[in-house]
Amino acid sequence: MKDGKVVAKTSVVGTRLQVFRGTKERTVGGLTKKDLMRNKHGKVVSKKAHARGKKLVSSGIGKWAKAVMKARKELNITGFCAVKKGTKLYNLARSYYD
Repeated sequence: MKDGKVVAKTSVVGTRLQVFRGTKERTVGGLTKKDLMRNKHGKVVSKKAHARGKKLVSSGIGKWAKAVMKARKELNITGFCAVKKGTKLYNLARSYYD
């Protein structure tokens, strides 16, 4: 304290975007600049989460999503529709998936 003035300490913790830009040191979860990247939509994501998502899509979730999209197109479904067991959508998607 110099002359009775209080100097405010700035936080080193920030959002992913702030860390990615370099204005903050790390996120609440402890991610640093080297742990972050931009995805194809321009959103700042962690490299680990991005890799895990790509792995999931290639392992089978992607195949199911393509089957559901094909079934939705064939049944002319737009907007929200639950893919519930026993429905036309589910049965058709399941046939494409298998």
